[in-house]
Amino acid sequence: MEREKLDEREIPKILARFYERVRADAELGPVFAVVADWDEHLVRLSEFWSSVMLTTGRYKGNPVSMHMIHAERIRPEMFDRWLALWRLTTSEMLPQHLAIEMQAKATRIASRLSRAIRPEASQAYSGQPAKTAGPTTPYRITSAFDEASLPQALLRSHALKSGTWGVIRVHDGAVRYRADGATQAILLDRYRPGIVPPEVPHRLELAGPVNLQIEFYDRNPGIEIS
Repeated sequence: MEREKLDEREIPKILARFYERVRADAELGPVFAVVADWDEHLVRLSEFWSSVMLTTGRYKGNPVSMHMIHAERIRPEMFDRWLALWRLTTSEMLPQHLAIEMQAKATRIASRLSRAIRPEASQAYSGQPAKTAGPTTPYRITSAFDEASLPQALLRSHALKSGTWGVIRVHDGAVRYRADGATQAILLDRYRPGIVPPEVPHRLELAGPVNLQIEFYDRNPGIEIS
């Protein structure tokens, strides 16, 4: 049975890999160069995510005030890059439903920080396009593919563009979804659709006969999808 909650021991490992990428990133690296003690910083971040994901209350700081100190160095578009690397890392290291939960939390955090740092912006960063209220519906649905007609491009590493989410709907059979760098693939079937976040390199792997379609959304369709 699929576990429901994040294991707290996973948090430091996720953060270590994520911030390794952040520090090496041409856009974000210079901003995070202000951190003098990364060991201490990662401890604080682990406490923060423990509180966010597991409501442990370990974190006692104020992330908004800490970021405001460096507001002049932070541009709103940097949050897009930060979230893209977060999606990549969490998708590699966690079961899909837990990765999506952490990604949703990060999007809300990015929105809050962006509004605090750039309140003059006409529209605060939200991590997804503005949308009127209502049910989430796909803006495009592919034709049905089987194991012979499935485009070869889907079997190679590829990623959805920023702001685009995908849902893989398996009608018959099964197919595997694997994020680049992930040690395990996720088996998708008629009872388990696959939710594909933006900008996460991944590929499909055939597991035998299959019939599937792919839906495209301009916002997160959520894990409650039937």
